[in-house]
Amino acid sequence: LCRELRDPRVGMVTITSVDVSPDMSHALVYFTCLDAGQAAPAAQGLKRAAGFLRSQLAKRVTLYSMPELRFQYDESIARADRLSQLIDSVRPKK
Repeated sequence: LCRELRDPRVGMVTITSVDVSPDMSHALVYFTCLDAGQAAPAAQGLKRAAGFLRSQLAKRVTLYSMPELRFQYDESIARADRLSQLIDSVRPKK
């Protein structure tokens, strides 16, 4: 679906998870980028495209009402990578 967007700010975005409110009125979509420096422009592009994405999802997914989409950069992967690097740096070399 993201490939259908024409906004160059979105680029190579990966959806990592989605949290939907209990009443299904809102969906918080977590994403990552290949380049963490592109997170802010990608978030702006996704925010601008939220209506288009919501309408395309409504055509593909059968729900009573499609949730409003909100996008947030997922920092957990970058934090996990950093933690892994720290562990590797203190691990004794064989």
